[in-house]
Amino acid sequence: MKKIWFFIAFTAVLFSCSDNNRSNNNPYIPNYSINVYLDNNLPTYNNLKYVSNPVYVPNYGAKGIIVMKTGEGTYTAFDAACPNQAITSCTAMTISGIYAVCSCDKAEYNLFTGLGGKEYPMKQYRAEGSGTVIHVYN
Repeated sequence: MKKIWFFIAFTAVLFSCSDNNRSNNNPYIPNYSINVYLDNNLPTYNNLKYVSNPVYVPNYGAKGIIVMKTGEGTYTAFDAACPNQAITSCTAMTISGIYAVCSCDKAEYNLFTGLGGKEYPMKQYRAEGSGTVIHVYN
C-alpha cells in the first residue's frame, strides 16, 4: 500500500513541474538570445531605480526590450515586438505608464504580467537585479 501512495505522490510531483518556455512560445516572435547588463546608475537606465518606471532598451530581441522594476529587487523584461502581429508589420511597442501599446492594433499589455487580453502575451525574458545592475537574459 505504501508503494502505491509513493507512486501517486511521485506522479503528482512529476506532472506539477512545468517548462518555463512553454508559455513563452509565440509564432510571431523568433527566439533571440538575450544577455544584457543594465546599470541603473547610468542616466539611460536611471528610471529602473523606481517601481513602475519602465525603460525601453533598443537593439536587443526582436524590436528591443522593455524592462521595469516591479518591487524591491524584482524586475520584468519583455520583448517590445507586438506579440499578436507579424514582426515586420509593426514598429516597437511604446510605453504608456505601466502598459506597452502595440502600434498596429493599439492593444495594451500590462508590464507587470505581460498580459493584454489577446491570444499571446508579451514575450518575456528573465531579469535579475544585483546591486545597481540588472541582468536580462534567456
